[in-house]
This record gives sequence, structure tokens and C-alpha cells, in this order.
Amino acid sequence: MASLIDALRSSIPAERVVTDPDVVAAYVHDEAQWAPHGAPAVLVRAGSTADVRAVVRACAQRSVPVVPRGAGTGLSGGANALDGCVLLSLEAMNEIVEIDPHERLAVVQPGVVNDDLRAACAEQGLWYPPDPASSPWSTIGGNVATNAGGVCCVKYGVTRDYVLAVEAVVGRGEVVRLGRRTAKGVVGYDLCGLMVGSEGTLGVVTEITVRLRAARPAEQTVVGYFDTLAAAGEAVSAVTAAGVVPSALELVDRHCLRAVDEWKNMGLSADANVLLLGRTDAPGEAGDREADAMVDCFKRAGATWSARSTDEEEAEALFSARRLAYPALERLGPVLTEDVCVPRALVPEMLTRIERAARDNDTHIANIAHAGDGNLHPLIIAPAGDDEARRRAQRAFDQIVDDAIALGGTVSGEHGVGLLKRRGLHAELDPSVVALHHGVKNALDPAGIFNPGKVFGTP
Repeated sequence: MASLIDALRSSIPAERVVTDPDVVAAYVHDEAQWAPHGAPAVLVRAGSTADVRAVVRACAQRSVPVVPRGAGTGLSGGANALDGCVLLSLEAMNEIVEIDPHERLAVVQPGVVNDDLRAACAEQGLWYPPDPASSPWSTIGGNVATNAGGVCCVKYGVTRDYVLAVEAVVGRGEVVRLGRRTAKGVVGYDLCGLMVGSEGTLGVVTEITVRLRAARPAEQTVVGYFDTLAAAGEAVSAVTAAGVVPSALELVDRHCLRAVDEWKNMGLSADANVLLLGRTDAPGEAGDREADAMVDCFKRAGATWSARSTDEEEAEALFSARRLAYPALERLGPVLTEDVCVPRALVPEMLTRIERAARDNDTHIANIAHAGDGNLHPLIIAPAGDDEARRRAQRAFDQIVDDAIALGGTVSGEHGVGLLKRRGLHAELDPSVVALHHGVKNALDPAGIFNPGKVFGTP
């Protein structure tokens, strides 16, 4: 490793090569603290594509793993260090290179924070839709790595729907550009799309070109209170059946609301066991019709109260509570976060099965969800230091994964597979399909150095 570190310091600015264990310790894992992590040989804080290329070349020559990472907000262990790896941080590559209002695209480095890009676009009357709950902190590179979604993806899609092109370092240090800047293009395989969601296993993305939209109209918010998760799930199915495509449809249960109240004193948990938040950004009368339709769907599904919110500040507070739910629950103990996605018509059944998993395993499970697209985030909580509670939580996690697959769903809607979902991936995908993925991995990563063991590794 001494020769590797010497080689790195001779090819990139020496201050970017970090061996101080106290500094390195802050980078060794993401937010999936139940996922294992190793001890890296060195941390490199890359400042350019040339730095990344130098790291990949040095590692390929020595068969040393490269683990890329952004802000570390991931929830599956995908950015966790491996023993003896080079931990490659892209946080310093944070330039918004270009915003083109005529072509409606932006070119950014991977360390650009999601909300910073959205704010810069808004100044030019443009909008970048993908909005994960971590958008104030997560980076575009990390969003690309996991194909992140968010609150508005029910109507506007996920990260892959907006990535036009990437620059990446692949193979043994080759710098390639994949994709295009044009609105259309069908030349060759979609290798750009392949990089989105690959979790750093196919190469290191060093620049991203994203599609933008025009700024959208103001949203109307619909609020529904429900006594049970199943009733809220029925309301979600009713909205889908009615043909309404909301700009957001989010579920938050009492456990989450109470945790947010205890942290931020927002006073949100007194009125309902389950809160369903719908939004429409359709303009004018169309928006009124969609809002009224959602209110009607909520009421027919058994809402104890449902109405359009006439207080914009209150509506923003409710959606803020949705975003704060995960960090609020983390204050109560380690949280094992699920990310299953099922057909929208089966959301009520999946929510019922999540409640059953909690009972079967004597485990505390809170629930938030991008309910409008069937992406559920059960949050399994175990007291710190209680090994038996942790084992029960892991059994509940596996039970929920198996139930999602049984209902025709998937083990990850937006967080990625990383380390936590490898068993679920092999349960979901046919062995012949897994073999195809390995073939792609071997083609783009012949040295086997890019984030090895993640996603398709042995669980």
C-alpha cells in the first residue's frame, strides 16, 4: 500500500491524498449503519476527472478496490469502505458547469448538492424534478449512482429519466462520454442509462448532463387523516383507479409524526394515526378537479377527515415533517430502512403485511411512503445495544422483502441494493438475468476494482 500511496501523491495534488485515520473515519460508511464496512488504505478527495483517472489507473495496476462516494447519505451501504480499498470522495467536484435555458439542460460535477442545482435552475425559470428526501445534502453523483427518486417522482419520474449524458472513468482508467445533449438519440446501446443506478460498480461518474423542465405552477395540497394504514392504502389505490396523477402522494404514520413533534415541536401527531398528503400542480380548473377528486377518494376510503389545505404555511409544514421523519426516528435508536416497491393497487395489502411483520417479530416499525407510486419505506427501529432486538428487526426486514417480491414488487425502489439488499436481489432476479449483469460488469470493469462485492456480491 505504501507504493500505491506514493504513486497517488506523485500523480495528483498530495493534499488530496489523506491517510489521517481521524479524517478517514468520517468517510467509511453511509447512513446504513447496520451494513458492515471495512478499513480503507487511503482516502482520496478528487478535485478533477484527471484525479479520478489517476486513482483508477493506479488501482487497476495493483488490483486495489475503488469505492466512490458522495455525501454519504445513502441507505443501503453502497458507499461503505472495503478493507484495503481506496475510498474516492467526489464531494470537492461540486461545480455547476453550465445551465442552458434554451436546450433546458444542466451540466454538473458529481459533488453538486441536489438542492443547490434546483435553486440555480429556479433562478432561470427552470426546474430539476428528482427530489429525494435527502435533497438538502445528497449530491447529484450519489443520486445518479442509486437512480434516486423522491416526492414528485409519482408524476415526473426518477433520476434516470433526466440524465442525458455522463462522463465516466471506466476499465483501467479510460475516460468516456456516454449519452448525448440532444432531445433524441438512438445510436448504440444506452450505456448512459446503464451507469444510472449502477452504484459505482461499473465506473466512476465525473460529470452529468441532466434534462430540465420549465418551472411548474403552484401546487394545491390535499390532507387526509386515517385510523389505519390499510385505509390509507385503499385511498392510494382509489386515487390511482380514478386516473388522477398527483404531483405528490405521501404517507406518514403516527410513529413518524410523533418523532418529528418530539424533535421539532411541530404539533402534528394529535389528530390521526396515518396522514396522507396529496398534491396537484395541474393549472387552473384542472387542478381544482384533481384536488376535489383526491378529497373524494380519501373520504370514500374511510378518512376521518379530508380537505384541501387553504393554509400554504401549514401545507409546507406537513411536507417538511415527511422529510424530517427519518432523521427524527434516528434519534430514537438505530433504524433499518426498507425501500420496497409494489404495484399501486397492492399498496393496502403490502401495508397490512408490514404490520404483520412487526407483530410476528415483536419489532417497532414506523412507516413513511411515496405511496402514489407504491414505494414504501418501513423504518424498523431497535434500541441501541440490544442484540436480540436487532436480530428481530433483521428478520422483519427479510420478511418484508419476501412479501414485496411475492406481490410482484421489487426490493428497492430508489435506495439501491448496496450491501443490505443483496439477498433480496438474488431472490428477485432469475440466475440467468444475474449472469447477464455479471457479463456487463466484466466488460466495463475488467480489473474488477469498482466497488466489488456490492449489489451482486454474495449476501
